[in-house]
Amino acid sequence: MTKNQQLAKALREIGFLTEVEGAANAQFKSRAYYRAADSIYSLSADVVELYKKDGLNALLKMPGIGKAISGKIEEFIETGCIHQLEDLKKQIPIDIHQMNSVEGIGPKTVKAIYNKLGVTDLAGLESVAKEGRLKTVPGISAKKEQEILKRIEFAKKREGRRIIGEAWPLAKGIESRLQKLEGVFAAALAGSARRMKETVGDLDFLVASDDGSAVMDFFTRMPEVEEVKSRGPAKAFVRLEGGIDADVLVVPEESWGSALLYFTGSKDHNVELRKIAIEKKLRLNEWGVFEAGTEKRVAGTNEEQVYRALGLQWIPPEMRENAGEIQAAAKNQIPDLIGYGSLRGDLQVHSNSTDGTATIEEMARAAKEFGLDYIALTDHTKSLAMAGGLDGDELLEQAGEIAELNDRLDGFRVLASAEVNIMKDGLLDIPNNVLDELDIVGAAIHSNFNLPKEEQTARLVRAARNPSVDIIFHPTGRLINRREGYPVDVEKLIETACETNTVLEIDAHYNRLDLKDEYVRLAVQKEAKLVIDSDAHHPVHFAFLQFGIGQARRGWAKSSDILNTLCAGELLKAIK
Repeated sequence: MTKNQQLAKALREIGFLTEVEGAANAQFKSRAYYRAADSIYSLSADVVELYKKDGLNALLKMPGIGKAISGKIEEFIETGCIHQLEDLKKQIPIDIHQMNSVEGIGPKTVKAIYNKLGVTDLAGLESVAKEGRLKTVPGISAKKEQEILKRIEFAKKREGRRIIGEAWPLAKGIESRLQKLEGVFAAALAGSARRMKETVGDLDFLVASDDGSAVMDFFTRMPEVEEVKSRGPAKAFVRLEGGIDADVLVVPEESWGSALLYFTGSKDHNVELRKIAIEKKLRLNEWGVFEAGTEKRVAGTNEEQVYRALGLQWIPPEMRENAGEIQAAAKNQIPDLIGYGSLRGDLQVHSNSTDGTATIEEMARAAKEFGLDYIALTDHTKSLAMAGGLDGDELLEQAGEIAELNDRLDGFRVLASAEVNIMKDGLLDIPNNVLDELDIVGAAIHSNFNLPKEEQTARLVRAARNPSVDIIFHPTGRLINRREGYPVDVEKLIETACETNTVLEIDAHYNRLDLKDEYVRLAVQKEAKLVIDSDAHHPVHFAFLQFGIGQARRGWAKSSDILNTLCAGELLKAIK
């Protein structure tokens, strides 16, 4: 875990425990800590280096960080801890990560459970729920007790797997350092991270070098390493800060392609490739492709060469799940997947008018610097009070501000928009005559997640049929490792989207990646239109778009399937 991640974690814990403590203005104070944590976590630079260079001024320039919180950050940098957090942990000795990992267990509920039953961790919570004692806590019914038990099971299943966006900065940082080592021909992050899976169990690195000892020395002595579990002449296995495991394998240059293919996976994909090799009287392993019964190598230097030896078109890593890609490759029918960096706009962006951390202009300029041509400003609407949602008059006033801003933004455009709340009955919390004044409209569910599947589907279908709704945002409402999402007939929603020219979103924020890859593929097959959005609440969140593109590629999506690969004018012509 990097210093930025450690600090962000500490600030989030203060925010959570502040709410648990329930002091005056607790919700306001906790939200300030959450925003500051997002700012620190999202930094591309090391917060310690920034502080060393420019002191407190560097901290105060960051969105969402004022004098009080900058002092806490300074204390962490100077001492490695924040005394306020230590004091809160003594007063409320709960395992924050475990208790906060269960959807529906918020700070107030945590406090009530702790005060009544003394529960401090997931095991204790499961125990009292199974014993039927959880429903003795004020506000927890027998039905909610059973729901919590189900959610505990979900949390336990996900235990040990990290959301890709949480592991990505560390993984790519290590990859970059390995690539720069003297004597290294090539180095890459492999495994499920290379396939852009939504969660990863550990980190796998592959290096091509003639000097395995030097690579082993570097890898086992990295500052992030907490424990060296094993080390050999060409392979090492370590535990990194934050508890994530990582391994590295060194291979000769002539085996680079076959080893990268092997260690990228998936296992099922590799098994099928080996079957094909056997049929062709070949032997395939991580060291190369050989003629059966001999050591004569026929391929292995690069992945394309290996696939070609098997009579297959090269298959992008994101597709390697043994889900029909091998059959497609045999017919030379691998689709031309949407490329990283090919998006021209981002259609879900938030400002500090609601729950974002920066002004509209700051978000626009950050998007332009990132390489985008336009964004849609989609602040929340009035029924989402906790996010400071805007009413109709405020949306129209904001649209006027956006028009003025566009006059100042050379070569960049902000589209007036909103993330409108879909109510329980499928109606919207903003009237259509207001929405029709905006450039583009997204709609999303933020409440009533427990409705039966038929009702939830009907709710989304009704919103999609609304002539003012252009996009359905994060269509299933899932939060990876926290919430499965509400029950919905996705196929029916996709069919409705096709009928009504409603666009479905792939929310690229790494804790959502909603739609799932399997639903993306279904949408592509049925020719529904999609967009990939960052759900940015901070200027650096545009970097999340890469995870959305990875998800789209896992769903076999091409550029033509994703509307925000178009320029703003063409996009607006393509929607309702």
